[in-house]
Amino acid sequence: MRMKILVLTNLFPTPWDPLRGAFNRQQFERLGQRHDVDVVTAVDFRERLSGVRGEVAVTGLRTDCFVFVYPPRIGRALHATCWLISLLLQRGRRLRAARYDCVLASWAYPDAVAAGWLARLLGIPYVVKVHGSDLNVQANHALRRAQIRGSLRHAGAVIAVSRALADKAVALGVDAARVHTLYNGVDSELFAPGVQAQARSRLGLSDATPLLLYVGNLKSSKGCIDLLEAFPALLAVRPQARLVYVGAGPARAELLQRMAALGCGENVQLIGAVAHAGLGDWFRAADLLCLPSHNEGVPNVVLEAMACGTPVVASRVGGIPEVVPEYAGMLVPPRDSQALSTALIEASGRAWDSARIATHARGFRWADNVDRLDRILQTVVAGYSSQLDWTA
Repeated sequence: MRMKILVLTNLFPTPWDPLRGAFNRQQFERLGQRHDVDVVTAVDFRERLSGVRGEVAVTGLRTDCFVFVYPPRIGRALHATCWLISLLLQRGRRLRAARYDCVLASWAYPDAVAAGWLARLLGIPYVVKVHGSDLNVQANHALRRAQIRGSLRHAGAVIAVSRALADKAVALGVDAARVHTLYNGVDSELFAPGVQAQARSRLGLSDATPLLLYVGNLKSSKGCIDLLEAFPALLAVRPQARLVYVGAGPARAELLQRMAALGCGENVQLIGAVAHAGLGDWFRAADLLCLPSHNEGVPNVVLEAMACGTPVVASRVGGIPEVVPEYAGMLVPPRDSQALSTALIEASGRAWDSARIATHARGFRWADNVDRLDRILQTVVAGYSSQLDWTA
């Protein structure tokens, strides 16, 4: 059955952040090949004031945005209410007239909480997709936790990007039969093994070895500062080592300050944000991908790096241990710079089997992911319709 699906999320590219939510863009674009999919993205009012940074066009999807307005720095427990009011005031009439079959909410708070309320107003079922810190962090706050629990328990299904997140959803009281672990996929056309020297040449990089790569938002919770603190120990052993950060974010200024204080600025580069389609050469050029996050679901950069045959040094958090076997990388406790230094030194000197790593990563396929997502949505819609027929 072809369905009309409303996706509500803050994790999707917008003109104000064209690189945001590449994993959702890839998944929803493929879902849009099977169903009529409208994606409505919440844009933080502060980001909306910062100005347009690019164009967004996604094949097969109807996309739109609304401005999420809320009281900054206070009232976090009211954000779901503000989210829904913002959406209804700006797009409510159109959403009511669209006659959707279901809502798919991607991100637990405030998105899924508000989306659950909207679904009940529209008289349709909803499914929640959780990603990482939406449960790992947001659900640790009592007032938000109660709202998240209610949203997940009333959802037709909960989709978690890792088993660790699925377990957290069950711990919140969700029926385990309605919780599904669904790992993200990898675009095999963009991310595949290649010749490292050629990738470095295309990027204008030197032959310095080892080359460590960080890809992600520059914020402390992603461990980007921890990585810089651990780097000098590697330099003491391998003076030619280089560390490259690909990404943008609020920790950039702190990184620059620490680089100067640690005296390693000549060996560190901050490249800035790179379009998703341009990341493949960065993974192929690197000797190691380093992602020492404090909490995670399953970051797609880990899967994509492995798909290029690149080993990973990352924190043992969230779903990362589920997807990184011993032959593909090394895992360390979060916030432990000494353990991270030791792992970087050991991993940079180890002979990794790149072909085996890439073969492992090829098991994460978008086609399989969307097949399962499609079945979950179809089952929820059919079950909801049957319940209405029975009550009628």
